[in-house]
Amino acid sequence: MKHKLTKGMSFLLIAIVMVTTIIGQPLSAKAAETLELQAESAILVDSETGKILFSKNPDIALPPASMTKMMTEYLVHDAIENGEIEWGTTTQISNYAYSISADSSFSGIGLTQDKPYTVEELYNAMAVFSDNGTTIALAELIAGSEGDFVKMMNDKAKEMGLPDYKFVNSTGLPNSSLGENVPKGTSPSDTNLLSAKSAAILAYNLVNDYPESLDISSQIESEFEGYTVENLNWMLPHEATYLQQFHYEGVDGLKTGHTDLAGYCFTGTAQVDNNRLISVVMKTESEAARFEQTAKLLNYGFNNFDQKELFAKGYQLEDKSTLPVAKGKEDTVQIATNDSFEVPVKGDQAENYSIEYHLDKDKLNKDGEITAPIKKDEKIGTAELVFNGEVNYGYISDESSKNTVDLVAQDAIEKDNWFMLTLGAIGDFFTGLFSTIVDTVKGWF
Repeated sequence: MKHKLTKGMSFLLIAIVMVTTIIGQPLSAKAAETLELQAESAILVDSETGKILFSKNPDIALPPASMTKMMTEYLVHDAIENGEIEWGTTTQISNYAYSISADSSFSGIGLTQDKPYTVEELYNAMAVFSDNGTTIALAELIAGSEGDFVKMMNDKAKEMGLPDYKFVNSTGLPNSSLGENVPKGTSPSDTNLLSAKSAAILAYNLVNDYPESLDISSQIESEFEGYTVENLNWMLPHEATYLQQFHYEGVDGLKTGHTDLAGYCFTGTAQVDNNRLISVVMKTESEAARFEQTAKLLNYGFNNFDQKELFAKGYQLEDKSTLPVAKGKEDTVQIATNDSFEVPVKGDQAENYSIEYHLDKDKLNKDGEITAPIKKDEKIGTAELVFNGEVNYGYISDESSKNTVDLVAQDAIEKDNWFMLTLGAIGDFFTGLFSTIVDTVKGWF
């Protein structure tokens, strides 16, 4: 017999306080322009370029609750890619993981000890139902202990360039809830911390490095231990009537979160046509609110921004299309971009974008010339896309930023032969000598 698990009485409560509008419907243009969010912190990011489309207090470090599990998910994928474990690898449940899963006050399915579970089973329960015991079991499998896994989490956060983070456990629960199982190296009063910007960078890496993670996070329900567990992401197309109002076409992830300290959080992602956006809302007031506010963010992004090619591959600045060449068979070389600039553009703001060149100084001599020989497509520097509008949120990180492309030579320039180089050197010598004589004569008068 299968049972439907619910998260306490939350579904009944939300049925009582159902919102009356369909949050997946487009916002009016005026509402999209103002975009007043009922969230302590929020951010909206284009997943292709890393460009920030909107943000509100994005750098405040707040408890992320179960959004922490995105890092655990990433490290599971890492371990699989590195050949350390496989989806079919089995492990058993420790006393610690079992005690957490048996506590009805936490998100949990209830695990069985002395029974092998596969990585795939544990990951599904973690990603779909936000189960804490299975998360701990995965952390212990990969690192040997949760304390060592926490070190891996913080190391990976540093590697990703997260600006504001602190990982103290794998689940997102407050350490005060873990009793005697507080991970080594952390304190009982510790809690995980992430800013909305850091959560967006984490989600950006998860989605782009391991897109298969969305195949799991998009499941509406999953089978585990004889139960059918439902995804806590209400923006997926659930069958329950009172959840259908939250459905947003294109949403396929990522992770909810809630604790008393964190409030209600959600990192979401949706793809419409070929455009994928990543959203984060933190510290909203209710389960419903986190999805309502996410819908506002997604509507704003999809309704107001279009992916546009602003400058094509091979673009040249009119007054800087060539560089002078030293010791070459040609006096100049054509330079141009080796890729196009494509970014989400709001309204008529395409005219606010321009390009700046940054030449590689190591490639140039003191006279600003590049010395032959030069290979075709040799990198000469970079071209940077610059936005000159009033509001510029930038990019979530330097690593994700797609606002620079290489500036390359359009032709190969051979080095001049020795005879011509010698004549040139002689000419330079006499030119210099003549200049010296002229200067000397001038000095006599």
